[in-house]
Amino acid sequence: MKNLLRLFPLVLLLALGGCSKGSPRVLIFSTSEDFRIAAAQELLDSRFPEYEIVIDYYSTGSLAAKLKAEGTQTECDIIGELESGYMEGILDFLADLSFIDDSVFLEELVPSHRRYLPFYKSTGCIALNESFLQARGLPVPSSYDDLTRPLYKGVLSMPNPKSSGTGYFFLKNLVNVRGEEAAFAYFDRFAENVLQFTTSGSGPVNALVQGEAGIGLGMTFQVVSQINQGVPLSIRFFEEGSPYAAYGASIIRGRETRPEVREVFAYYINEVSRVDKELFSPERIFKDQAGTIPNYPADVKMADMEGIENLGEKERLLARWPY
Repeated sequence: MKNLLRLFPLVLLLALGGCSKGSPRVLIFSTSEDFRIAAAQELLDSRFPEYEIVIDYYSTGSLAAKLKAEGTQTECDIIGELESGYMEGILDFLADLSFIDDSVFLEELVPSHRRYLPFYKSTGCIALNESFLQARGLPVPSSYDDLTRPLYKGVLSMPNPKSSGTGYFFLKNLVNVRGEEAAFAYFDRFAENVLQFTTSGSGPVNALVQGEAGIGLGMTFQVVSQINQGVPLSIRFFEEGSPYAAYGASIIRGRETRPEVREVFAYYINEVSRVDKELFSPERIFKDQAGTIPNYPADVKMADMEGIENLGEKERLLARWPY
């Protein structure tokens, strides 16, 4: 009996240990691709072994809708990456980031309200699987209008603007250049040749890699990544230039009071972002950013993206999108 009484404190300690709170948990929602999320996760786990850090993926449209609906009641602590237009629509739910030194970023990318900070700049291109085209006797297109020719039926892939920021910046660029009515009339013709409007911005490049499509409207860095892995793709830019959008990172209002969230966010926006630029998306966001990625296009003309951050305009245009 005495032995049992001596063991009781140890048994009680072990039982209570199973009810301990454990490591502080930080939940990040991101629209990044899986390989970029994996790289970020590795960096965060290495830097903060004392925290449980989880990165969950959402498509751009899904994440924007979720955060708008849930507000500060969301389980998300940090928004790892979301297109800036959508960020503007949820400013009331975002924390003041004045505790971060934003002087390291290009001034034009830092919003005056400091509710989010730049994480990366995404640019678009026309991606080609030339072997696919050659096997079918199809010429390489030289303009957006070429893509509406009947000979390209079933050959095209584009992200759906309603779910993808990449899809939206292609739409917005042509609205700016051609006017709204002409742009939507164009996409009516374009849609006749589309194999699939994909949910994510990665979809068209994946379709090209798998040999399902021959021409994709996609993200430049993704195409370059495939080229550098030996996949025989090529890149073109039409007269209008390369469309683009800025993506930001932020903290949900109220979560900035937690030390682990502040620490993780500061490291994420300053260090994880830099590695992301070095490995995947080299478009410049830092003042001192240098270097590039092999085969990444240089001196590319940027497209007319005026109004890309206007959420009201975006919602109105997407309401018209029928595909």
